[in-house]
Amino acid sequence: QVQLVESGGGLVQAGGSLRLSCAASGRTFSIRTIGWFRQAPGKEREFVATIRWSGGSTFYADPVKERFTISRDGAKNSVYLQMISLKPEDTTVYYCAAWSTTSSAYDCWGQGTQVTVSS
Repeated sequence: QVQLVESGGGLVQAGGSLRLSCAASGRTFSIRTIGWFRQAPGKEREFVATIRWSGGSTFYADPVKERFTISRDGAKNSVYLQMISLKPEDTTVYYCAAWSTTSSAYDCWGQGTQVTVSS
């Protein structure tokens, strides 16, 4: 089993920056991919970005390209989401999720961290 804990959310003005962290523990050797998602109340979960646990390969949703950067620190078993030029529409809860090598989908989720961007 993998455990994920997000941190780094908060309140920021439009145009500002935040860095979210996703710390993984447990059976981290079974992780294939870590993804960041976001979900506003009453809306469907939205994919944000993903990175291969082994490093290198990344992919971003169009709304966040050029503004968000996903990265990984293998020594800390952590994945980060650096967000710049934040917009009010980026306001929501952000979740990280793990896709294990034995699964066909993201099968482990963190508790989420709130990001609020004021205009």
